[in-house]
Amino acid sequence: MDLVNPTPANMEAINRVQLARHDKRPYALDFIKLLFTEFHELHGDRKFFDDPAIIAGMARFKGRPVAIVAHQKGRDIKERQARNFGMPKPDGYRKALRVMKLAEKFGRPILTFIDTPGAYPGIDAEERGQAEAIAVNLREMARITVPIIVTITGEGGSGGALAIGVGDVVNILENGVYSVITPEGCAAILWKDAAMAPQAAASLKVTARDLLLHGIVDEIIPEPEGGAHENWEMAAEIIGGYLERSLAESDKLSVKERLEKRYLKFRKMGAFERV
Repeated sequence: MDLVNPTPANMEAINRVQLARHDKRPYALDFIKLLFTEFHELHGDRKFFDDPAIIAGMARFKGRPVAIVAHQKGRDIKERQARNFGMPKPDGYRKALRVMKLAEKFGRPILTFIDTPGAYPGIDAEERGQAEAIAVNLREMARITVPIIVTITGEGGSGGALAIGVGDVVNILENGVYSVITPEGCAAILWKDAAMAPQAAASLKVTARDLLLHGIVDEIIPEPEGGAHENWEMAAEIIGGYLERSLAESDKLSVKERLEKRYLKFRKMGAFERV
């Protein structure tokens, strides 16, 4: 692969990244309004504070009680600052886990929506155990007995995304991306030049098509013509169909089968053979 000059493949990848970040793209609260009824948000991690970068609560999906956990970005400067640009601190992940455990207690499926540049890397987050909070979520989500359906709606940034991304089914919107690091961050490390982001995006295999090819996601959810930002209602309707089908598939499994399938799904990622 040419890592110096732009190629169609390079540009396609970075264009998908830009669409995933589009400032008119629907966020979690927008999808919640369009897809769910009787949504009641739950606040706080019962340890430190309520992180507004994570939305969590109970609702009904087509009449069925469910739990929702999602990243939430801001629509304008004031809201973006309040939501910390969708980058959760450890308190947000602990809130997410508290609601997921509550859902498990009452037998409610869990629906998560991922859209974050990554976990917040600030000193205060590190002091309160950012890495530990993410690690605990990974462990506990692997053990939760109720169905967990994950949908990547925009950016899926590293551990910040994965902390609510362990599920029976992982779907991604057509213009969503999922990566261990942002293309700009990768370019800054490898080439000391953020202008190399298109090449980095292509090399990282961040697009939905690449992720499906490598077994990171299960299905690609098509978007309305022009992208989800062009028609929120249609995008939500399409997502709703995939959520309904994914839930039906998980419902067919016993708890033992569900946990084993979930475990094997993630264990096989990154597997390779020496030849």
